Amino acid sequence: MDYKVVLTSRAQSDLFEVVSFVAEKYPSAAERIGYALLATAESLASLPYRGPAMKGRPGLRKLPHLPYHLIIYRVNEPARIVEIVRIWDGRQNPCLLKPP
Repeated sequence: MDYKVVLTSRAQSDLFEVVSFVAEKYPSAAERIGYALLATAESLASLPYRGPAMKGRPGLRKLPHLPYHLIIYRVNEPARIVEIVRIWDGRQNPCLLKPP
């Protein structure tokens, strides 16, 4: 049985920021990247533990979406939910990535 994938409001904001950033230089690619990020996040419904645990961030896992993005999530096993907590653009200052 698959897990339900949900995006936190912060992850939704992150997604909007990523798409907006890409749209400034590559408008035709922005929508495609947004949908690809969502598809990658949704793919966690069938394999929620495929992303490695994040060092120093208990309970969080990460799944890269090349070339620049990282989907940060947690698995709620009893509820069978994958909660996407951040969608991080690697071109951002890493000091801004605060624990959720």
